[in-house]
Amino acid sequence: MTSGAPEEAAPTGTSADYFGVDIPFMTHIGLIAEAFSPELTRTRLPYRKELCNSRGEVHGGTLMSALDFTLSAAARANDPSAGMATIEMTTHFIAPARGLVIFETKCLRMGRSLAFCEGRAMDDQNELLATATATFKIVRPRAHKHLP
Repeated sequence: MTSGAPEEAAPTGTSADYFGVDIPFMTHIGLIAEAFSPELTRTRLPYRKELCNSRGEVHGGTLMSALDFTLSAAARANDPSAGMATIEMTTHFIAPARGLVIFETKCLRMGRSLAFCEGRAMDDQNELLATATATFKIVRPRAHKHLP
């Protein structure tokens, strides 16, 4: 984690590896994948003016998009072959994000068809910016039937 002035980063325009998945929108906003395990999934979002609202704070929709991905990745850490489809997500905004944002999430329960996750967004000084919970439908790969 860093301190001081907001970190600036521009999206590279190339694909990024988001824990084994290519997600163009996360590449576009500049999200960086850091840790991927059943115990903790972490990403970070460098500050960029293009991601801000009229007050210069990171837009709530940007935070929610990064939280949604990081929460779903926490579920996927329990079964990397599965995909996740968001059913419900609740976000509580606590303080404005004015610089680098770090997202930490974990899966509370992974069933056969649903996963339940929670997470938080913090700044580089560990100030809590937002919390979120989400429920995901687990999308498992289909077995291909071979025709004679």
